[in-house]
Amino acid sequence: MTRPLLEIADLIRTAGAAFIERNHQWIRWRHVKVLLAIARCRTAALGGHIDECTRCAHRVPISYNSCRNRHLPKVSDCRSRTVDCCSSPRTSAHPLPARGLHPAEKFKLLSQPKIFAAWLRPLFRQHWVVYLKRPFGGPEYVLHYLGRYTHRVAISNHRLVSFVDGQVTFRWRDSANQHQLTALSHDRFLRRFLLHLLPKGFVRIRHFGFLACRRRASTLPICFQLLGAAQEPPEQRHPPSQESQQKDQPDLYRCPKCGAPMKVIERLTAAEIQFRSPPSIRPAA
Repeated sequence: MTRPLLEIADLIRTAGAAFIERNHQWIRWRHVKVLLAIARCRTAALGGHIDECTRCAHRVPISYNSCRNRHLPKVSDCRSRTVDCCSSPRTSAHPLPARGLHPAEKFKLLSQPKIFAAWLRPLFRQHWVVYLKRPFGGPEYVLHYLGRYTHRVAISNHRLVSFVDGQVTFRWRDSANQHQLTALSHDRFLRRFLLHLLPKGFVRIRHFGFLACRRRASTLPICFQLLGAAQEPPEQRHPPSQESQQKDQPDLYRCPKCGAPMKVIERLTAAEIQFRSPPSIRPAA
């Protein structure tokens, strides 16, 4: 996937400080923390490293480190592309409860445990039925659809079209799966982006049953045994060959000259990058 011409980080670096100042009445530290992390991501402020090809010794210029914040669209884009799976792109329904609570009703129920328990009791008596059917586009679209929710936050950088005269134009899809364009002011766009921040400690993917972390060490061998699949003992497993490593390496870590895997040969702090002369590039042998 090609690098987008415009990123969320560009919007924050351009007018993020003014946005924080104008919205100091409601903005909280957790919002500021995410904005600062995205603005500093992939810059000299976080340090960097130098990669060298394991085959031809080709070196690339300094690569700046990532902030590793899970709200960064660039990080989320990379993760979502690793999801391999299953739902039709025509699907518009979301797995949400059929009934929610009004804010006043929510306060009344949650503040009085007995009333809340009485409200829940009829729900346990209800026979819930999950309706499933084969996806229209085949199983390969299902995880692709789910990946946009489990491995992305708010909006992808590739949906940004332009940022002109304080207006952010981005691309979205309507119910007919057709691309549409919408323009919002810079402040309104960032406010919508911050609405998608995840609560602290929130886990988007949880494993249950035989895949639960505390049980899978004992349950997975049983599953393999029942399926008749032989499991190779750990001591007999051989490290992957250089060819297989090269094949499995993502494009980001491959040599642009010969395609072999790249390795980190030097790590640099922000101060070292600031006072360091431009790195010498050794030509490929």
